[in-house]
Amino acid sequence: MIARVLTAVTVGFDGQPVTVECHMTKGLPAFNIVGLADKSVNEAKERVRAAIINSDLTFPAKRIVINLAPANLNKEGSHFDLPIAIAILAASGQLRNDALKKILFAGELSLDGELRPVRGALSLAECARRNGYDTVILPTENVTQAALLNKLNVVGVTTLIDVVFHLLGEKIISPANQTVVKNTTISTPSIDDIRGQESAKRALIIAAAGHHNLLFTGSPGAGKTMLARTLPGLLPSLTPDEIFETTKIYSLAGESDEVVATRPFRSPHHTASFVALIGGGAKAKPGEISLAHHGVLFLDEIPEFPRSSLEALRQPLEDRVIHIARASGRVTYPAHFMLVATMNPCPCGYYGDDKRECTCTQQQILIYQKRLSGPLLDRIDMIVPVARVPREKLFADQSATEKPHADEWRKQIENARAVQVQRQKKPNSALSNKQLEKFAALGPEVKNLLTSAAERLNLSARSYFKTLRVARTVADLNGHDQITTEDIAEALQYRQN
Repeated sequence: MIARVLTAVTVGFDGQPVTVECHMTKGLPAFNIVGLADKSVNEAKERVRAAIINSDLTFPAKRIVINLAPANLNKEGSHFDLPIAIAILAASGQLRNDALKKILFAGELSLDGELRPVRGALSLAECARRNGYDTVILPTENVTQAALLNKLNVVGVTTLIDVVFHLLGEKIISPANQTVVKNTTISTPSIDDIRGQESAKRALIIAAAGHHNLLFTGSPGAGKTMLARTLPGLLPSLTPDEIFETTKIYSLAGESDEVVATRPFRSPHHTASFVALIGGGAKAKPGEISLAHHGVLFLDEIPEFPRSSLEALRQPLEDRVIHIARASGRVTYPAHFMLVATMNPCPCGYYGDDKRECTCTQQQILIYQKRLSGPLLDRIDMIVPVARVPREKLFADQSATEKPHADEWRKQIENARAVQVQRQKKPNSALSNKQLEKFAALGPEVKNLLTSAAERLNLSARSYFKTLRVARTVADLNGHDQITTEDIAEALQYRQN
């Protein structure tokens, strides 16, 4: 007798359906798994055997062969434990085959039959819905993520025996309600806590409104890092589609079993490896640039990062996805992130400072600044110098000098983003050159200003269009339907190459 149970395997960002076939015959007891199974799947034999016995069920003393089809697809992950156990129980007559139709199973078994959470639950559940399955049975800890999907019954279980009773109709487990996402806030420094730095604050607002890449340059202690860390408090809330994609990536990476309802802010250390930043490895897992999808990738002291890692950012900054090719196959992960970086002007940090003298040679300064290549700088929309704040302003009573603006600026950013979504369904930074002709058309006077500035500043074609995208965002913040000369002039302030 052959029993068939449905499950799935994650391949990159998506899931692929897998059929677990169980063939049971007389002969010396044996338990074999075939179908390109990796070590974690092969080890399921002992977990499944113990879980079935410790659940007061019968493990058949027969020759058992488990086939994972299609056989040319690599299978990895501990979530195959539950479908393998169900297939054995069905093949041995302890479950009815007709009760398993249109159900996808996934879950890791402990030796006593309890179910443990698995990675990529949302991708597996999405695969179930895409392939016409009615129900997905998962560990309880994975239900909140999987229940983001509508038109799919998500059943959360805690033990193997609970699954058996549910399939036999003896103890029906009701499907979970669809997850209702509540936008949450994270504790970050407020932009109101920063004294002075008005031009840098304005640049932050523009970057947040249009999802533009941003580089702060300046002396140590000028406030570059703190400015960058206030950004999450300015960004608009995630949309339902963005929540789904972000949660899916975090589930695949094993970062969270919960719904991710806040924009990611990833801040890897400069010693992070190439694979940790970009993604990859033997099994091609997502890296920091994918974990920052729909959020911020913050690289503090960006010249300290390895040159190879920085150059690898060039393609995802343009394409907003990362393609990882390995001998075992090729996967694609989304990587639509906002790059925010900081750097000093030289190794000692005080080149051009009006208070402290720089101790670096011209050769040292040149080598340091060349750690960021021209093509990478060309992909950064806004380059903003950050000067020291005068001591009298730094230690002055803030209530007497400045009033809070964070809520007002956040509202301006949200309004600008709403305008962009209504007009073009995406932030301005994601507009193609062709779309700019439609959504950022220039009048003769404005076009002449931008053209003459591009010639005088020797802007590349990419820099020209990036300036135009920033100008479109400035216009949205200023409430202008058409880009004006003032909008272009402000956008040109942020181009230094």
